[in-house]
This record gives sequence, C-alpha cells and structure tokens, in this order.
Amino acid sequence: MNFRTLVCCAVAGLLAAGSALAQQAQPIVIKFSHVVAVDTPKGKAAEMFKKLVEDRTKGRVKVDVFPNSQLYKDKEEMEALQLGAVQMLAPSLAKFGPLGVKEFEVFDLPYIFPSKDVLRAVTEGPVGQGLLKKLENKGIMGLAYWDNGFKIMSANKPIHKPEDLKGQKMRIQSSKVLDAEMRALNALPQSMAFSEVYQALQTGVVDGTENPPSNMFTQKMHEVQKHATLTNHGYLGYAVIVNKKFWEGLPADIRAILEGAMNESTRFANATAQQDNDDALAAMKASGKTEFYTPTADEAAVWRKALLPVHKDMEGRVGKDIIEAVYKEAAKLGFKN
Repeated sequence: MNFRTLVCCAVAGLLAAGSALAQQAQPIVIKFSHVVAVDTPKGKAAEMFKKLVEDRTKGRVKVDVFPNSQLYKDKEEMEALQLGAVQMLAPSLAKFGPLGVKEFEVFDLPYIFPSKDVLRAVTEGPVGQGLLKKLENKGIMGLAYWDNGFKIMSANKPIHKPEDLKGQKMRIQSSKVLDAEMRALNALPQSMAFSEVYQALQTGVVDGTENPPSNMFTQKMHEVQKHATLTNHGYLGYAVIVNKKFWEGLPADIRAILEGAMNESTRFANATAQQDNDDALAAMKASGKTEFYTPTADEAAVWRKALLPVHKDMEGRVGKDIIEAVYKEAAKLGFKN
C-alpha cells in the first residue's frame, strides 16, 4: 500500500469516526403532546418530567412538550402516538374506551371512588397495572397514572339537584359511560374535543359541562358558566403512555433514567393536583362570575342515588369483573358501594 493510499484510508477513517460521533451526539427527541394548559396539574408534571430527563441525561435526551392541543386534538393524538408522530401522551382515561380497551372506562363511572385512598389502591395496585398491560397489543406502553381531580357540574342555570340538568346539552369526553351518566340525569350528552369547549359554551352550542376546577379555571370556562355545583361525582385522571416500539428501542440506561423521572413526576402530579383544584376554585369564586353551590349531605345522597345505577348498566361494556375488583379495593378500606 503506497503513501497516498494510506493517507486516503486514514482520512476516510477519520470522516467515518466523525460521522459516528456526530450521530451519537444527536439527542434522542421525545415529543410529549397534551391538550390542557401548562398551569394545570398535568401541564406542570409534563414540564417537570422534561426538566428531570434533560438534567439527568446531560443532553442525551430532549423532551419537547406541546400543551393546549398545539399538535393534536383529543381524537387525533392517540393515532399520532401509534404512528410514531409523537412519542409520549398523557390522555384522559376516557380515551382508551374508543381505542378498544373498554375496561378503562371503569374510571368514568360516577361515584366509583369513595376516597383518594381507594383511587390510589386501584391505580398503584394490580387492577390499575393490569389495565396498563392491556395497552401493549395496541403498540402502547403505559408508564403511570396522573391525577387531575374530581369533577363538578357547571351550567348557566342553578343545578342543585339531578333533575335540574334535564334537557341541558352537556359536553362530555367521548365515552359511553359518560354518555350513560348524562342520560341518567336526563341531560343531552354532547361529545366534543376539549379545545373546543370554551367557544361551544360561549356560543350556546352546549349549555354546560363537567370538569375538575383546575381545568374549568385554566380554560376560562367560569367566564361563560353562571352556575356550578360541587358534586365531585366523577374522577378525571390520565395515563402517561409512550409508543411501545420507541420505548423498547431506547438504550437500557436511558430507559432507566426516564422511568425514574416518571416516578418522581408522578408523585409531584398527584401531590399538587388537589392544591391546584383548591386554588382554582378559590380564584373562580373570587371572580364572582360563577356561583358555586355545595350540596348538603341529603342532596349529595340524591345525586349518588341518581347515578349509581350507571354501574349496573355499564357492566356489559366495562366488565362486571373490573367493576367488582374496584369494589373490593374500596371494601378493604371500609367503603361499601
């Protein structure tokens, strides 16, 4: 081999090494899309996850968070994840029924969780973890459950008792259980993307909706709703999910860091959700734009009586076994359904 050939080989080797190093230097990018505001429990937890991951991987992973439906609306984001257009989502638990995992709609059942302790026993125990496992054949890995809180009813008329919602057009997420819930109250359920709700309330396309206070406040729904009642009738939570192929293709050390960051972000999300809801409720009350009503114990019992039959009605869809599994967790903590 002559000198010229040696030089050419050396240069080629250096270029190849440089190219490999450049490729290695490119960070792994995670697009994390969600549909709520940055200053909600989910929004804050997503930002915390971003910070933890980027700090701990020292630039090897970059998390781009897209809040407020910047990339996709409710119905679009799940398909985008499955196609790999985004890598991570935190959709509400109601989204998994339309995906074909109807058991998740147990979370939508009214008054299914008599306390936060029962909820946590379900999400952190075999019931909740088993549900996440069911997502894998859809190309999805479930990483964690994040709280938002318990929902209240709002409308432009006083709603002190169930019959006050008769004939009211109520926005719901796309969920057969939530549809049944509103029909049990003789309301008219209207499925609609979260990003469209404010305008629909403002223009009278719908009369009211159900949301935890933090969602109601950050989306300024209190500006277009005259009344709200603290029914706390249903739970709104999220599952943090990731594209399965992407997740399994990550280096093992990176995946371990992401799991640790997710665990810490989950503790943060769940610890701050109640405080955020309390603060949002106080701010909305102070604004004077919405009148809030707290049911008496007797009135609360009437709401429960009106809505508990939905459990039985939905057994064929959600699964009697999964509903009874939640009942058993509640019974362990001294509650009866």
